[in-house]
Amino acid sequence: MALTETVPAAAPPAHEGILRRQALRESAARTYARSLPIVPVRARGLTIEGADGRRYLDCLSGAGTLALGHNHPVVLEAIRTVLDSGAPLHILDLATPVKDAFTTELFATLPGELAERGRIQFCGPAGTDAVEAAFTLVRTATGREGLAAFSGAYHGMTADALTASGGARHPGATRLPYPYAYRCPFGVGGEHGAELSARWTENVLDDPKGGVPRPAGMILETVQGEGGVIPAPDGWLRRMREITAARSVPLIVDEVQTGVGRTGTFWAVEQSGIVPDVLVLSKAIGGSLPLAVIVYREELDAWRPGAHAGTFRGNQLAMAAGTATLAYVRRNGLAARAAELGATMLARLRGLAAAHDCIGDVRGRGLMLGLELVDRDADADALGARPADPVLAAAVQRACLDRGLIVELGGRHSAVVRLLPPLTLTDEQADAVLDRLADAVAAAVRATPGPLGSSPTTQRGTPA
Repeated sequence: MALTETVPAAAPPAHEGILRRQALRESAARTYARSLPIVPVRARGLTIEGADGRRYLDCLSGAGTLALGHNHPVVLEAIRTVLDSGAPLHILDLATPVKDAFTTELFATLPGELAERGRIQFCGPAGTDAVEAAFTLVRTATGREGLAAFSGAYHGMTADALTASGGARHPGATRLPYPYAYRCPFGVGGEHGAELSARWTENVLDDPKGGVPRPAGMILETVQGEGGVIPAPDGWLRRMREITAARSVPLIVDEVQTGVGRTGTFWAVEQSGIVPDVLVLSKAIGGSLPLAVIVYREELDAWRPGAHAGTFRGNQLAMAAGTATLAYVRRNGLAARAAELGATMLARLRGLAAAHDCIGDVRGRGLMLGLELVDRDADADALGARPADPVLAAAVQRACLDRGLIVELGGRHSAVVRLLPPLTLTDEQADAVLDRLADAVAAAVRATPGPLGSSPTTQRGTPA
């Protein structure tokens, strides 16, 4: 009998093994890795290269962390300078030249009242810890306990931060209606809906028989990110400032995702002209590395030493990277550039919505943009809104990845496709992003089961 040679089976690509081991070893709580099954090995600016050799345009940007995109030269140089200097990398909350430079640059960007009479608290490395610090601060300063927060909010995953967020299972904060024009809780939309939200807020705070004690503070986002890219009207923000100031309720504004030029002004509060009592900052202020702070009016600085502490408050590399990022955005006018380019992209996205009735709403501010996907076969409500379609949104996200574009989903039902490109985005790159997104929407509509079409196959990862 003739002998036959057995050819060994080819080993699976290395990136597949990495993904398999991640799924086996990491917790069930992992998130982005589920919808973005790629293994990044190199990145620069807008582009990520995976271990499989494919390249992607990254419009997630570390959930808004990467104001200058991946590995910007000024950030890398700032990190190298600290490493080469022999400076300590871990210093608790001691003063260092690196920390002093960061604080000085940060204060140069702040609204005038906070820059002149503000105090800064360095927190643990994540934004959620800064939220916790803000709550501790206002409770200490006012002697009150309760909090006022808004529907759809997201402020983090630690205890009080989660309590003030929209998905809390055991809410300990008074929940108020956020102005959401497309799905107005009052069924009227527009300025009238925002006015009713303000009136409701006043009533809750003033009703002596309403069962809600005066809160220690109110926290809000000027643009709800995880809530579905929902910008608050400027007039409504001014009303919230007036309402809280008149009742001695400190106003906390969470700018973890909206800050550092993202929404078209350096800080999102600047567009409305309000100055909060507490500003919560993280993400982009660390130049891609972990850093979180709160900046607040000096009158609130009533807590005792150690009232809010943490071992990793002194991240020197993050402070150096943050200083470089803040300075680059400020000196190069990237906030104004985000406003200009964002308006152009928003107009084109509205054109895409006009061509696809599965896009219920397009909204955003600066380079923080979103498309809400809806069930086009369902009946619309009185304001013209149809039910959210999370299945279609997930299909659009997959189709984007197939075409070399990374996007994130958000919103109440994970039906909002979100774009958070770096502020260094060029006109040509913006066109490429929108071209791929438009193609992905068309493909997802065709591929969605049922009356919308069949299921074509696509090739993942086109060259960027």
